[in-house]
Amino acid sequence: MPETPIEPKKIAAFFDLDNTLLRGSSSFLFGKAAFDRKFLGRRDISRFAWQQFNFIWRGETAGMMKHIEDRALGLVAGHRADEMAQMVIDVYAEYIEPKLWPETVRIAQDHIAKGREVWIITASPIQMAEHIAKQLGLTGGLGTIVASDENGILTGKLDGRPLHGKLKAKALRKLAKERNISLKKSYAYSDSFNDLPMLSRVGHPVVVNPDKQLEKYAKLTGWKILDFKKREIRRRNKAKRKAAEVAQAAKSSAGQ
Repeated sequence: MPETPIEPKKIAAFFDLDNTLLRGSSSFLFGKAAFDRKFLGRRDISRFAWQQFNFIWRGETAGMMKHIEDRALGLVAGHRADEMAQMVIDVYAEYIEPKLWPETVRIAQDHIAKGREVWIITASPIQMAEHIAKQLGLTGGLGTIVASDENGILTGKLDGRPLHGKLKAKALRKLAKERNISLKKSYAYSDSFNDLPMLSRVGHPVVVNPDKQLEKYAKLTGWKILDFKKREIRRRNKAKRKAAEVAQAAKSSAGQ
């Protein structure tokens, strides 16, 4: 009887979200959407803005992450899970897409083009990770799970712990086992020293817009460092606006 051939292991790429695929904090952008829908007061959005400023220029810290996550969880408590799902869609279209780093998105989509799986792994809600992955044509997303009761009402508490630090590495190992992925041949991208456990698990770690600790570590170990500038986001958004104006003008001319 012929032996069953062993399926070759897959290669994958794993991306952090905040400050890696996205400039800034997705939780802050979620807060802006909540403010627009009157789920959040002006004082709260001011606090979120200060955290966003620190997050972009100083990088994430455990205390900062906990504050942002606690505030975001407080926003959704008492609302329906399907309301949150819709807000995630709104956050993407209005706030997240314009803040995506063009080069990081291109790298992620290049991995897909080469037949590799690409996963977003983030401490943000899993709905956010899954929706962004879907919009970018990636394989999927893993994120923090917000608990809901039997009526589908969000409790404002987590189902488990935030997908952060060592727990990201644990989720990565579990995913690799389930999907027959070779971590030795795979890639991981992050901006934060807190993601060192995840970066250290793969054969090709890449740091993106790193905080000072991670940049120092990457230089010592010879890891690849990518440093993107805000002007790249502005240039991309300007080109998209111009393309939309041209399309609208052509549509108007055709209708005359």
